[in-house]
Amino acid sequence: MKIYASNLSFNTSDAELNELFSKFGNVESAKVITDRETGRSRGFGFVEMLSDDEAREAIKGLNNKEVEGRAMAVSVAKEKTERSNGGYSGGGGRSSGGGRW
Repeated sequence: MKIYASNLSFNTSDAELNELFSKFGNVESAKVITDRETGRSRGFGFVEMLSDDEAREAIKGLNNKEVEGRAMAVSVAKEKTERSNGGYSGGGGRSSGGGRW
């Protein structure tokens, strides 16, 4: 089961995230998401646990738990959906309203 953990301290590492969740069972992977340009943590991450029961226990045990002064939010991760616009946020381009360039 894949778990979403947010409101992490910006100092939390992959290893620390793994350690937090391993108290509840076998962790397959733990990854803190970082900014592509700066390499800094974005304050959230994903953990995959081998057992769904252990994952549910981890969610129950860690949701709202204070870690490094921040209350973590922990839940089942939602499936990633592809953006309908090809990943672009739209706007910012040329106007289609007949204005002159």
